[in-house]
Amino acid sequence: MWVPNYGPADRAIFESRASELFEDIVTSGGIKDDDPRISGDEESRTAFDLLVRLNLLTLDTADQVWHAVDPTTVQAQVVTPLGTQGAELLSESTQWARAFAGLAQSWRRSSHTERGPFTEIRGPDAVSAFLASSVADAEEELLTAQPQGLRDGATLDAAARRDTAALERGLRMRILYQHSARRSSITHKYVAAVTARGAEVRTLDEFFNRIIVIDRRIAVIPGAEGPATALVVREPNMLAYLVDIFERTWERGRPFTNRGTAAQRDIAQEQRQMTIRMLIEGHADPASAKRLGVSPRTYAGYIADLKEEFEAETRFQLGYTMGRQGMSGNERPESTESEDPDR
Repeated sequence: MWVPNYGPADRAIFESRASELFEDIVTSGGIKDDDPRISGDEESRTAFDLLVRLNLLTLDTADQVWHAVDPTTVQAQVVTPLGTQGAELLSESTQWARAFAGLAQSWRRSSHTERGPFTEIRGPDAVSAFLASSVADAEEELLTAQPQGLRDGATLDAAARRDTAALERGLRMRILYQHSARRSSITHKYVAAVTARGAEVRTLDEFFNRIIVIDRRIAVIPGAEGPATALVVREPNMLAYLVDIFERTWERGRPFTNRGTAAQRDIAQEQRQMTIRMLIEGHADPASAKRLGVSPRTYAGYIADLKEEFEAETRFQLGYTMGRQGMSGNERPESTESEDPDR
């Protein structure tokens, strides 16, 4: 296949000086080699040579005059080969991607003794790509703990497509959120999509960090530098430990789909108790809000409710009053589970 020997630099000349020169030649009816318009400077000569190379000028040998050619008869000669080359390159790139996908799958499934027990991934795009390919390779089970506040609508939409595809392949899936996720409409949309295909979703009051366990053979946890990095864990003992933490936390969770009055009371009470713990332990508001998975403004509302409940005007008075009453934030009210058959 013929490959054009001109590129972006030629096109820039064509769009500017060469086009102007072509219009002059059309208007004047032709141009000779010694015309000042093409012999006056190097830029003009370069533009003229490009028009000749593109076959937009033809030489009348009788009088040695260059005449313009209808551009519509030349365009296909230039554009069509480029389009064909682009299509061939696109097809070739697709074939290469498939070839690499096969290698990547073998790599992900290889023994940890050959690859090492831990792998660091840097960059949000790289993390997302690794998660997508790993979930696509999953065969049995996905365990996910996802703190509220880290996922926007676009991220959840992508996760919904990825996770529903996995569920439709027959995978088991369990997902943990914080109680605050129940107030998020985009999270409700995601939960509705995955639970309709068999996933289980629960919430609890405690702060926890993100974790995804795939087939209990790899786990993905955040890197030390934040959500833009991730650590892939393959070491069997560490995997068993992470799964055990997930299972223990899962047992304390409340089904996301349970919206009964008693369940809502219990959830509100658990968030109240955790707010008290944050106050007594002296955590700053931003840290406390993060632990609860809520905004600082919402957390400030929780504090205001406690001040009203204990008739305190300041946080110091609030802490003192709760201390006088022996409150620690670890008290558990009588369960209302009997009122909620789905718990």
